[in-house]
Amino acid sequence: MIHVTVFRANNQIKAFELSGHAESGPYGYDLVCAGVSAVSIGTVNAVMELCEANLKIKQGDEGGYLHVSLPDSINREMMDKVQLLFEGMLISLKSIENEYNQFITIQSK
Repeated sequence: MIHVTVFRANNQIKAFELSGHAESGPYGYDLVCAGVSAVSIGTVNAVMELCEANLKIKQGDEGGYLHVSLPDSINREMMDKVQLLFEGMLISLKSIENEYNQFITIQSK
């Protein structure tokens, strides 16, 4: 199962973590894994490209783990853009969870 944890402070997403494997299909045909990966990596790429934010990223060597956090200092305009992208990611992940809740869980801290 994929576990998604969203870390918030002052009602803003400061970091998120994905761990585990969906195992909803054979390797290379796991639609839940592919969807979660596309949404999360797409969001990271969008934040880095559009917001020029220097995200702190930790990844597992074999996949199955991604931790992304914001830099310690970020200006308000950039934070607003990042939050829009992060919240969009969360909406997409919740859509996947609604359809495939036996393979993905989302929690906020």
